[in-house]
Amino acid sequence: MLYADRRAAGGALAERLTHLAGHLDVIVLGLPRGGVPVAAAVAKRLRLPLDVLVVRKLGVPWHRELAMGAIAPSGVMILQDRIIKRAGVRPYEVEEVATKEAEELERQERAYRPDKPPLALEDRIALIIDDGLATGASMLAAVRAARALGAKIVIAAAPVGSSDTIRRVGEEADDVVVDNTPAELGAVGQWYDDFGQVPDADVLAALGR
Repeated sequence: MLYADRRAAGGALAERLTHLAGHLDVIVLGLPRGGVPVAAAVAKRLRLPLDVLVVRKLGVPWHRELAMGAIAPSGVMILQDRIIKRAGVRPYEVEEVATKEAEELERQERAYRPDKPPLALEDRIALIIDDGLATGASMLAAVRAARALGAKIVIAAAPVGSSDTIRRVGEEADDVVVDNTPAELGAVGQWYDDFGQVPDADVLAALGR
């Protein structure tokens, strides 16, 4: 299956989430940047409120697309020890990347939630959406952050993901919903015709801000 773009992928994913349509306790949380257009399409189709949960991937210094971990609000940090060891990343290099990404996380929170109170998820069902599940580090960090913010149920969702990652995320999320689970995932971008970078302006437009 190949999606035209993130919006189309969100439409396909929404078809697997129709049981949540109009549910008063559900809030859709997009992971910036790429997960936000997907989440916006889901929220619109299912008539659900939309917000953003800022998570930052910790990329291997010389291969930034390969996630060795992720950070999220509430001091959440996920480290993929297997990838760190295989890539030969030293502890001080992990710390340097984490420090830099923490600064970007704070910048994005200010940019994407201007004049908004801190995200509150007490007694809510958090439907967390990304544009794909590869290593799963970002989604795992988001799931833990949503728990820390008080969510009573956490659902992870994406248009495409690997079966191993779905299993790992499912160990912490209450449910994982994925539209397409190929035998070999490869790069998430290969499942989209248009997988271009999502600028801040597009994130804000999707959020209606």
